[in-house]
Amino acid sequence: MQFGYTMNSPSPLPRASQTGSRRRLHGAWIVAGLFAVVVLSSVALRAQSTAPNPDKSIHDPALTTPPDANAQMEMREQQTQKQDFAAANEERKKQISEDTAKLLKLAADLKAEVDKTNKDTLSLNVIRKADEIERLAHNVKEKMKLTVGGS
Repeated sequence: MQFGYTMNSPSPLPRASQTGSRRRLHGAWIVAGLFAVVVLSSVALRAQSTAPNPDKSIHDPALTTPPDANAQMEMREQQTQKQDFAAANEERKKQISEDTAKLLKLAADLKAEVDKTNKDTLSLNVIRKADEIERLAHNVKEKMKLTVGGS
């Protein structure tokens, strides 16, 4: 009996390639095993995180308890205060707009009066208009502070 291989005789794969294919097959099994471990552990972790805890309520108590009557009253008061503040702010803005239009008219009238007078005379009417402009400008300034400040 002969154990050598010839070119013409049918023979199994040479020993070197048998070892290589076994190694590849063994490596594939290792990779498949590692993949299975990773998949199973991630499924187990996901199941743990989504499983309900019987000791812990699923619902948030803040969502399931009825609102406190005092808290509701406070919220209504705050909303009313905001609405009142907004309405007062709108009224102040309207008054400021009217007052500035009046200031513009008074300033134009004062300029016309001053243009009529000469450099040596100053009429009482010019002084009154200047005082009125000063008072009105001061009031507009105070209303603007209230509007911006919010208190």
